Amino acid sequence: MTPWSSPISASSLEAKEATILDTVLVLTTFGVLALAAKDLGQHGQRLGLPLISGFLLTGVLVGPYALGLVEREAVARLRFVDEGALAFIAFAAGGELELAEVRRFLRRIATLIAGQIVAVLVLGTAALLLLAGFLPFLQGWPTPAVLTVSVLGAVILLARSPSSAYALIKELRARGPFTQTVLSVTVLMDAVVILLFAAAVSTVAVVLEGARFQGGLLLLVGFEIALDIALGVLIGQGLCLILARRLPAAAKSALMLLLGYGVFLCSRLLHAVPLGSLRLFSEPLLVGMTAGCVVTNASPYKAEFRKLVEDASLTVFVFFFTLVGISLELDFLARTWPVALALLGTRALGLVLGSLAGGLASGWQGKPSLLLGFTFLTQAGVSVGLAKEAAVEFPAWGEDFATLMIAVVVINQLIGPPLFKWAFFLAGEAHPRGTTTGLEGGHRVLIVGIDDQSLALARQLQEHGWPVTLADTDAKRLERAVASELHAKPLATLTPEALRAAGAERAEVILCLLDDESNYAICEAAYEHFATAHLIAYVHERPWRERFRELGVLIVEPSTALVNLLYHVVRSPTAGSLFLELEGDQDVIDLVVSNRALHGLALRDLRLPADALILSVRRRGQLLVSHGYTRLEVGDEVTVMGTPQALAEVQWLLEAYPYS
Repeated sequence: MTPWSSPISASSLEAKEATILDTVLVLTTFGVLALAAKDLGQHGQRLGLPLISGFLLTGVLVGPYALGLVEREAVARLRFVDEGALAFIAFAAGGELELAEVRRFLRRIATLIAGQIVAVLVLGTAALLLLAGFLPFLQGWPTPAVLTVSVLGAVILLARSPSSAYALIKELRARGPFTQTVLSVTVLMDAVVILLFAAAVSTVAVVLEGARFQGGLLLLVGFEIALDIALGVLIGQGLCLILARRLPAAAKSALMLLLGYGVFLCSRLLHAVPLGSLRLFSEPLLVGMTAGCVVTNASPYKAEFRKLVEDASLTVFVFFFTLVGISLELDFLARTWPVALALLGTRALGLVLGSLAGGLASGWQGKPSLLLGFTFLTQAGVSVGLAKEAAVEFPAWGEDFATLMIAVVVINQLIGPPLFKWAFFLAGEAHPRGTTTGLEGGHRVLIVGIDDQSLALARQLQEHGWPVTLADTDAKRLERAVASELHAKPLATLTPEALRAAGAERAEVILCLLDDESNYAICEAAYEHFATAHLIAYVHERPWRERFRELGVLIVEPSTALVNLLYHVVRSPTAGSLFLELEGDQDVIDLVVSNRALHGLALRDLRLPADALILSVRRRGQLLVSHGYTRLEVGDEVTVMGTPQALAEVQWLLEAYPYS
């Protein structure tokens, strides 16, 4: 009987079924924990922590060294999640590299990389030489051997975390020369570190094992980097093919993740190619970043690519950084933390001094040069991969060496993101959403731009009990509002201070009716400084639409608004009659649940007036499929339809504070 025709044993089938069931169970558990990490990360933001720090800490909490909800053996089965997400992040990070911008700052980037290499290599090597007596695997070694291993460790200390940098930049909505410099240096340093690592490994082999120095090794590394770039260009074309198809956004994002996982598969295949005593070493991050760079700089799909990345980023970050937290080897940290802390401080000092020297050499004076070093502290996948690679190359002592390096990575991954965020705020390029101030005393509306429509709207809102303030930069238009006996405020400028004086800080809704540039300035200021619940703006030119959407602005196109309204009236006369007020005794309003006594109460248990109906519930920006068993939470935004009397009763019920 031939091998391929032999029957499969029952025990083999049972083992395969058990493996599949275990994998499904691990994936289900991890998915639930990742959703919890998302909520905890958002709560952490209120304490000033970056989102990814919350995801990381959640991963540590549920991992094998704390609650043990995910066992250490199960992490290996989630490797494809890690690789797909990491490749997606690499695509996104590469997509942020505008080559025209990089060329503008090329001298600065080159001097910063050079300054950091010199400072970190010198200080890191010196620190490891001084600490060698506290490391069992280096004790009793001759000085040349200790020196070469110290250089190898210093090279790993140079490695960065492009994924963390990109995630934080997206969270902070950072932009400007400081941002572009940080991202460019972080991304380009990977290629340099890989080259230095290959040279250092070869040198250690020569000194410790008496191996012959292979002069062609550096040429091989150069070939590897060129090959990675070529693969990146090819993968970039694959991304363009995905973006060119008429598919739902979710399908395109899934295909991008699948293509990213293929990058890691390809990397492993190249690593297995025999080249005598040498092996090919492919860096998937470099491939992914090149691919994203190709889409942004050499294709017509830049806008759609960035929109897909924007929409999928939060989900990808949740899964990736939660898994990183679960995977952290905290037992390593427990055994090596004193030496790890010393190396941590040495690395931080080297990065700060190297960045300062590089910034000054490129003519970048002042505060940005002092802050740059704090944005490069975070380490992640590349550092861990290089440490594990050293363990494979030198099995006699490599595990202990990798343990020490990973301990440094663990601490940097925890303290790096908050320091990154702090540096960007001081540099003045962070533009996150502002802190919600809390609205009391009823709904308030600020309308910027006075014309016949805004005057009529203000009167109608006031008739329904909404305090309205009109504002404009034109004195003559302000006179019209005053003549109509409406509350009006002048706007000398569109700065946050001027908007605050006009009442923007206390407004639940800001409606912008000026030109696109002015409307965007108002919406951006409201987003960053006031955390306004609802921003609505006229958008006249299509190129502005994406910028407004990034701020969560509800866009109204004046040229098509009336047509769209009539379309929905034709499709649904009942709903349309509510908006056109053809049913005079009915109205629709949005209310925010602030009555803490209702937290956790099901909709079916609410004592609503007979002529009031809850249409929808929106929680943290997500529209829920509402039914009788949906439980309310403080902060939910509830859409209610009913008579004015019934709506007033529902408003009192949802927004009152009877127990506070």
